[in-house]
Amino acid sequence: MSTTDLAKYNNNWYPPTIGAPAWKRLLWYYTSLVFFESAWLPVSSFKRALLKAFGAKIGKGVVIKPRVQIKYPWLLTVGHFSWIGEGVWIDNLTTVQIGAHACLSQGAYLLTGNHNYSKPAFDLLVAPIILEEGVWIGAKAIVCPGITCFSHSVLTAGSIATRNLEAFTIYQGNPALAIKKRTISVL
Repeated sequence: MSTTDLAKYNNNWYPPTIGAPAWKRLLWYYTSLVFFESAWLPVSSFKRALLKAFGAKIGKGVVIKPRVQIKYPWLLTVGHFSWIGEGVWIDNLTTVQIGAHACLSQGAYLLTGNHNYSKPAFDLLVAPIILEEGVWIGAKAIVCPGITCFSHSVLTAGSIATRNLEAFTIYQGNPALAIKKRTISVL
């Protein structure tokens, strides 16, 4: 295979599908570095306002801890009273929807893009992620492209979701497998 064949990577999806001109992406890059990826600003209300200014749909009471990375806020929706823990990476090359009362624990990774290993140029593949209401993604867990985590499902620490997670079910491992039902007690 020649290097010319390898150069046939189809990059037509970029930038139109990300929905922002180059100046906005650049402005977001520096805003993210200063206010989100650093640890010196722990104030969630200011971060929520910045995300909204860049086109994100952010509910009330959303907590955003330090050192959070969000690729493109204009492709992000977060429901009321959700929690985005320290070191979370939302690598959203396409839409990510996080429902109300969801929790992304420290170091969780939402991955919307991958590469087609069967193509010589490893063409990029993107697919949205949906986390419904009450979902909990454990510390250092990974949610892969195209996954829906249905209502109140749990992905335990260090686990990798490669398939949809059923509602009210706890998943563990790589690939994550259902280990038991989630019961929520009401006081």
